[in-house]
Amino acid sequence: MAEHLIPMTGHSPNLQRWIDWMNGDHAPDGLARQLSDDVVFKSPVVHTPQEGKAITLAYLTAAGATLGGDTFRYTRVFDCGDQAVLEFECVMDGILVNGVDMIAWNADGKIEDFKVMVRPLKGMQAVHAAMGAMLEKMKQGA
Repeated sequence: MAEHLIPMTGHSPNLQRWIDWMNGDHAPDGLARQLSDDVVFKSPVVHTPQEGKAITLAYLTAAGATLGGDTFRYTRVFDCGDQAVLEFECVMDGILVNGVDMIAWNADGKIEDFKVMVRPLKGMQAVHAAMGAMLEKMKQGA
């Protein structure tokens, strides 16, 4: 796994479950247990919020498989207990991708809102292409 610039332990329980999943095997069942049934996912490349556990699971599983490689690392974290903002970076197709994950948890500790923002434009284009290919591959395998 890539070097992390922030401590990977000692966070609020909700955030720690997310970090552990990102640092683990990205298994869909581990992620599914973290998502509320009515979770809303806001993608940097899809203009409408994606509502529901199934679509959010697909997007975040694909993101874990495409972005969560050897170069992925969280560089800063703002842990507010039931909300967190995590800045990340990775290299895709030779392009440094910089972005943030904005996560909110409900009273049951389930993710209810997940927003991703990515920069620069070339980085977002690389993420879009990789995510599209991974989602299509997952669809074909289903």
